[in-house]
Amino acid sequence: MLNEIETQVIDISPAAAEAVQNILAERKLEGYALRVYVSSGGCCGVNFGMALDNNFRDVDTTFDTNGIKLVVDNVSIDYLRGASIDFVNDPVKGNGFVINNPNQAHNHKSECGDGCGGSCSCNN
Repeated sequence: MLNEIETQVIDISPAAAEAVQNILAERKLEGYALRVYVSSGGCCGVNFGMALDNNFRDVDTTFDTNGIKLVVDNVSIDYLRGASIDFVNDPVKGNGFVINNPNQAHNHKSECGDGCGGSCSCNN
């Protein structure tokens, strides 16, 4: 059975929620949620990913925030507690989602170098 929680594990900004809602509406994806997950690798030890998904598993945790449903698997949830998702419109880098995770604090110069690739927030 899906675990639905009321406490917010991941914070999603109003801009990011609106961007997800727009994508879901444009693609007519009723019943879909934003799945947030981690995989190994990257300069922070994990890479963060997101996908639109309607295949929920018994081990998933779901919660509603800012008008969208978020889904996190049972392994990723421990890495994502306290993380925040934003949508930025940068004139130089372009539009996109950004996941900032305070649990992945590190020194940008020693661990990320100049080519981090954006798998984590290096603003600590």
